[in-house]
Amino acid sequence: MSKPNLQVALDHSDLPSAIKAVVAVGDIVDIVEVGTILCLQAGEQAIRCIRALYPDKKVVADTKCADAGGTVAKNCREAGADWMTVICCATIPTMKAAAKEVEEVQVELYGDWTYEQAQKWLDAGISQAIYHQSRDALLAGETWGEKDLTKVKKLIEMGFRVSVTGGLDVATLKLFKNLDVYTFITGRGITASTNPQKAAQDFQDEIKRIWG
Repeated sequence: MSKPNLQVALDHSDLPSAIKAVVAVGDIVDIVEVGTILCLQAGEQAIRCIRALYPDKKVVADTKCADAGGTVAKNCREAGADWMTVICCATIPTMKAAAKEVEEVQVELYGDWTYEQAQKWLDAGISQAIYHQSRDALLAGETWGEKDLTKVKKLIEMGFRVSVTGGLDVATLKLFKNLDVYTFITGRGITASTNPQKAAQDFQDEIKRIWG
Protein backbone atom coordinates (compact mmCIF):
# COMPACT_ATOMS: atom_id res chain seq x y z
CA MET A 1 0.00 0.00 0.00
CA SER A 2 1.12 3.54 -0.75
CA LYS A 3 1.54 6.13 1.99
CA PRO A 4 -1.63 8.26 2.10
CA ASN A 5 -1.52 12.00 1.50
CA LEU A 6 -2.48 14.52 4.16
CA GLN A 7 -4.80 17.30 3.02
CA VAL A 8 -5.73 20.35 5.06
CA ALA A 9 -9.17 21.78 4.41
CA LEU A 10 -9.48 25.53 4.82
CA ASP A 11 -13.08 25.60 6.02
CA HIS A 12 -12.99 29.27 6.93
CA SER A 13 -15.58 31.97 6.36
CA ASP A 14 -13.06 34.62 5.40
CA LEU A 15 -9.80 34.72 3.49
CA PRO A 16 -7.56 36.37 6.10
CA SER A 17 -8.35 33.62 8.62
CA ALA A 18 -7.69 30.94 6.01
CA ILE A 19 -4.33 32.45 5.08
CA LYS A 20 -3.33 32.70 8.74
CA ALA A 21 -4.20 29.04 9.19
CA VAL A 22 -2.50 27.69 6.09
CA VAL A 23 0.85 29.44 6.53
CA ALA A 24 1.31 27.52 9.78
CA VAL A 25 0.92 24.10 8.16
CA GLY A 26 1.22 24.46 4.39
CA ASP A 27 4.77 23.15 4.28
CA ILE A 28 3.82 20.06 6.29
CA VAL A 29 0.71 18.87 4.45
CA ASP A 30 0.69 17.40 0.93
CA ILE A 31 -2.49 18.99 -0.44
CA VAL A 32 -4.25 22.28 0.33
CA GLU A 33 -8.02 22.55 -0.05
CA VAL A 34 -9.99 25.73 -0.50
CA GLY A 35 -13.05 24.55 1.40
CA THR A 36 -16.63 24.92 0.28
CA ILE A 37 -17.48 27.74 2.67
CA LEU A 38 -14.33 29.63 1.70
CA CYS A 39 -15.13 29.13 -2.00
CA LEU A 40 -18.57 30.61 -1.41
CA GLN A 41 -17.31 33.53 0.65
CA ALA A 42 -14.11 34.49 -1.17
CA GLY A 43 -14.46 32.81 -4.56
CA GLU A 44 -11.59 32.62 -6.98
CA GLN A 45 -9.56 35.11 -4.93
CA ALA A 46 -9.11 32.42 -2.30
CA ILE A 47 -7.85 29.93 -4.88
CA ARG A 48 -5.47 32.50 -6.36
CA CYS A 49 -4.02 33.35 -2.94
CA ILE A 50 -3.45 29.72 -1.97
CA ARG A 51 -1.85 28.99 -5.35
CA ALA A 52 0.47 32.00 -4.95
CA LEU A 53 1.49 30.84 -1.47
CA TYR A 54 2.06 27.21 -2.53
CA PRO A 55 2.98 27.03 -6.21
CA ASP A 56 4.26 23.45 -5.89
CA LYS A 57 1.37 21.95 -3.88
CA LYS A 58 -1.77 20.33 -5.19
CA VAL A 59 -4.62 22.80 -4.67
CA VAL A 60 -8.22 21.59 -4.50
CA ALA A 61 -11.31 23.74 -4.96
CA ASP A 62 -14.03 22.04 -2.93
CA THR A 63 -16.89 23.42 -4.98
CA LYS A 64 -19.20 20.41 -4.60
CA CYS A 65 -20.34 21.34 -8.09
CA ALA A 66 -23.79 20.09 -9.11
CA ASP A 67 -24.22 21.81 -12.49
CA ALA A 68 -22.36 23.93 -15.04
CA GLY A 69 -19.35 21.68 -14.50
CA GLY A 70 -17.31 22.96 -17.43
CA THR A 71 -17.69 26.62 -16.49
CA VAL A 72 -17.02 26.09 -12.80
CA ALA A 73 -13.99 23.91 -13.52
CA LYS A 74 -12.56 26.36 -16.06
CA ASN A 75 -12.86 29.19 -13.54
CA CYS A 76 -11.20 27.07 -10.85
CA ARG A 77 -8.36 26.06 -13.18
CA GLU A 78 -7.72 29.63 -14.28
CA ALA A 79 -7.58 30.69 -10.62
CA GLY A 80 -4.96 28.00 -9.93
CA ALA A 81 -6.76 24.87 -8.75
CA ASP A 82 -5.46 21.48 -9.87
CA TRP A 83 -8.51 19.50 -8.78
CA MET A 84 -12.13 20.31 -7.97
CA THR A 85 -14.98 18.41 -6.39
CA VAL A 86 -18.40 17.53 -7.75
CA ILE A 87 -21.31 16.29 -5.70
CA CYS A 88 -22.30 12.68 -6.29
CA CYS A 89 -25.80 13.64 -7.46
CA ALA A 90 -24.36 15.62 -10.39
CA THR A 91 -25.05 14.14 -13.81
CA ILE A 92 -22.38 12.29 -15.75
CA PRO A 93 -22.32 15.07 -18.41
CA THR A 94 -21.65 17.62 -15.65
CA MET A 95 -18.80 15.51 -14.28
CA LYS A 96 -17.32 14.94 -17.74
CA ALA A 97 -17.52 18.63 -18.59
CA ALA A 98 -15.65 19.47 -15.39
CA ALA A 99 -13.05 16.77 -16.03
CA LYS A 100 -12.16 18.35 -19.37
CA GLU A 101 -11.14 21.59 -17.66
CA VAL A 102 -9.14 20.53 -14.61
CA GLU A 103 -6.43 17.98 -13.96
CA GLU A 104 -8.79 15.79 -11.95
CA VAL A 105 -12.33 15.74 -10.60
CA GLN A 106 -13.18 14.20 -7.24
CA VAL A 107 -16.68 12.89 -6.49
CA GLU A 108 -17.98 13.86 -3.06
CA LEU A 109 -20.08 11.06 -1.56
CA TYR A 110 -22.95 12.60 0.38
CA GLY A 111 -26.35 11.19 1.18
CA ASP A 112 -27.67 8.34 -0.95
CA TRP A 113 -25.49 6.90 -3.70
CA THR A 114 -25.02 3.41 -5.15
CA TYR A 115 -22.14 1.31 -6.40
CA GLU A 116 -23.93 1.23 -9.75
CA GLN A 117 -23.59 5.01 -9.91
CA ALA A 118 -19.98 4.72 -8.81
CA GLN A 119 -19.23 2.37 -11.69
CA LYS A 120 -20.62 4.97 -14.08
CA TRP A 121 -18.17 7.52 -12.67
CA LEU A 122 -15.32 5.11 -13.26
CA ASP A 123 -16.59 4.42 -16.78
CA ALA A 124 -16.55 8.20 -17.36
CA GLY A 125 -12.87 8.31 -16.40
CA ILE A 126 -13.33 9.71 -12.91
CA SER A 127 -11.34 7.68 -10.40
CA GLN A 128 -11.20 9.83 -7.26
CA ALA A 129 -13.91 9.63 -4.62
CA ILE A 130 -14.20 11.29 -1.23
CA TYR A 131 -15.98 9.35 1.50
CA HIS A 132 -17.50 11.57 4.17
CA GLN A 133 -18.71 11.72 7.62
CA SER A 134 -20.45 15.07 7.15
CA ARG A 135 -20.24 17.91 9.64
CA ASP A 136 -23.96 17.62 10.37
CA ALA A 137 -23.71 13.84 10.88
CA LEU A 138 -20.85 14.27 13.31
CA LEU A 139 -22.77 16.94 15.22
CA ALA A 140 -25.63 14.44 15.43
CA GLY A 141 -23.29 12.00 17.19
CA GLU A 142 -22.34 9.65 14.35
CA THR A 143 -18.79 8.26 14.30
CA TRP A 144 -16.61 6.15 12.02
CA GLY A 145 -17.59 2.50 12.12
CA GLU A 146 -17.43 -0.81 10.30
CA LYS A 147 -20.13 0.23 7.83
CA ASP A 148 -17.93 3.12 6.71
CA LEU A 149 -14.80 0.99 6.43
CA THR A 150 -16.70 -1.60 4.38
CA LYS A 151 -17.83 1.06 1.91
CA VAL A 152 -14.35 2.55 1.63
CA LYS A 153 -12.89 -0.93 1.03
CA LYS A 154 -15.45 -1.66 -1.69
CA LEU A 155 -14.74 1.61 -3.50
CA ILE A 156 -10.99 0.91 -3.40
CA GLU A 157 -11.59 -2.58 -4.78
CA MET A 158 -13.64 -1.05 -7.61
CA GLY A 159 -10.62 1.01 -8.62
CA PHE A 160 -11.15 4.35 -6.94
CA ARG A 161 -8.50 6.36 -5.18
CA VAL A 162 -10.49 7.07 -2.04
CA SER A 163 -10.00 10.00 0.30
CA VAL A 164 -11.71 10.04 3.69
CA THR A 165 -12.81 13.00 5.75
CA GLY A 166 -15.03 14.03 8.61
CA GLY A 167 -14.07 14.26 12.26
CA LEU A 168 -10.66 12.68 11.77
CA ASP A 169 -8.02 12.88 14.45
CA VAL A 170 -4.69 11.14 14.85
CA ALA A 171 -6.26 8.31 16.85
CA THR A 172 -8.79 7.65 14.08
CA LEU A 173 -6.15 6.83 11.47
CA LYS A 174 -5.45 3.35 12.80
CA LEU A 175 -9.02 2.34 11.89
CA PHE A 176 -7.92 2.46 8.25
CA LYS A 177 -4.63 0.57 8.67
CA ASN A 178 -5.64 -2.26 6.35
CA LEU A 179 -6.97 0.02 3.62
CA ASP A 180 -5.15 1.69 0.76
CA VAL A 181 -6.51 5.18 1.53
CA TYR A 182 -5.40 7.81 -0.95
CA THR A 183 -5.74 10.91 1.23
CA PHE A 184 -6.79 11.83 4.74
CA ILE A 185 -8.56 15.19 4.75
CA THR A 186 -8.94 17.23 7.91
CA GLY A 187 -9.82 20.82 8.57
CA ARG A 188 -10.46 21.76 12.17
CA GLY A 189 -8.53 18.67 13.29
CA ILE A 190 -5.48 20.72 12.34
CA THR A 191 -6.52 24.36 12.00
CA ALA A 192 -8.53 24.54 15.26
CA SER A 193 -5.76 22.93 17.29
CA THR A 194 -3.94 25.01 19.88
CA ASN A 195 -0.77 24.15 17.95
CA PRO A 196 -1.73 23.57 14.29
CA GLN A 197 1.85 22.95 13.20
CA LYS A 198 2.27 20.17 15.75
CA ALA A 199 -1.15 18.75 14.89
CA ALA A 200 -0.24 18.53 11.21
CA GLN A 201 3.09 16.90 12.00
CA ASP A 202 1.39 14.43 14.36
CA PHE A 203 -0.92 13.39 11.51
CA GLN A 204 2.04 12.93 9.17
CA ASP A 205 4.01 10.99 11.77
CA GLU A 206 1.10 8.60 12.40
CA ILE A 207 0.52 8.11 8.67
CA LYS A 208 4.20 7.26 8.26
CA ARG A 209 4.11 4.91 11.26
CA ILE A 210 1.16 2.95 9.88
CA TRP A 211 1.82 3.01 6.14
CA GLY A 212 5.58 3.55 6.07
